[in-house]
Amino acid sequence: MVAKHSAGILLYRRAAGELEVLLVHPGGPYWAKRDAGAWTIPKGECEQGEEPRECALRELAEELGAAPEIDREALIELGSVRQKSGKVVEAWAAEGEFEPAELNSNTFELEWPPRSGERQAFPEVDRAEWLEPEAAREKILPAQAELIDRLLGHLG
Repeated sequence: MVAKHSAGILLYRRAAGELEVLLVHPGGPYWAKRDAGAWTIPKGECEQGEEPRECALRELAEELGAAPEIDREALIELGSVRQKSGKVVEAWAAEGEFEPAELNSNTFELEWPPRSGERQAFPEVDRAEWLEPEAAREKILPAQAELIDRLLGHLG
């Protein structure tokens, strides 16, 4: 079995001189009560033959509802990490702005409640938040914390 391959963007900004990164919380009933260790960078599964960098940019727009202005030439390659599930996440960092109150994520359908035969739509992402790196490390999926460290190393 081939591991799933996702790509995403770790958005960052400087607010009042402090570095902040944007994390998103997965939507749907399975994640509703989870916080610490559940957040992620905006990311998604690469489609067959899709260039990971293009997938990352597409997913950023789909999960936030609007693509922040990003200098595509200034993307910082952060490499990849392997999550506990086996999924490989390839990531880039980009400086940009996004207003979390304007989050308008795409949706997915799920049979809910389980075995009810009824399908409900849920947002792929239900919250977005700017966090300082230390706070972000507490909230992000453990395997993705390395991406924050790589960004910090790149920015010095």
